[in-house]
Amino acid sequence: MNINPIKTDSDYQVSLNRLEKIFDAKIGTKKSDEADILGLLIDEYEQKHHPIEAPDPIEAIKIRMEEMQLKQVDLISEIGGKSRVSEILNRKRKLTIDMVRNLSNKLNLSASLLIKDYQLAQ
Repeated sequence: MNINPIKTDSDYQVSLNRLEKIFDAKIGTKKSDEADILGLLIDEYEQKHHPIEAPDPIEAIKIRMEEMQLKQVDLISEIGGKSRVSEILNRKRKLTIDMVRNLSNKLNLSASLLIKDYQLAQ
C-alpha cells in the first residue's frame, strides 16, 4: 500500500482510478484498508476543491418531495391550502417560520436549510 496526500487534480484523478480498481476488495484485506483511506482522502480533497452547494429551500423541498413521491396536495397541512402550496413552490411567496417547522418535520429537512434566503419569481 503506497498512499500519498492528494494535492493536485492529477493526484485526485490517480486516486480515483486506484479506488475504482480496489473498490470491491474483500473487507479486512490490505486493499480494503487502502480503499477506506483513499476514500477519506478523496472526500477531503473534494470538499476543499470541488464543494457542492446546498440547494435553496424550494429546490430542497422539491427534491425531497420527489424522493418521498409526494405531490403538492401532500403538503397542504404543513403549508396551509392548495393555492398556498403552489405559491410557495412557484416562488410567489416566502416560507414562514411555521411552514419551516412543519416542513422540517414532515420532510426530515434541516430547519437551517429551509430558512436560507431565496429569490422570489418576478
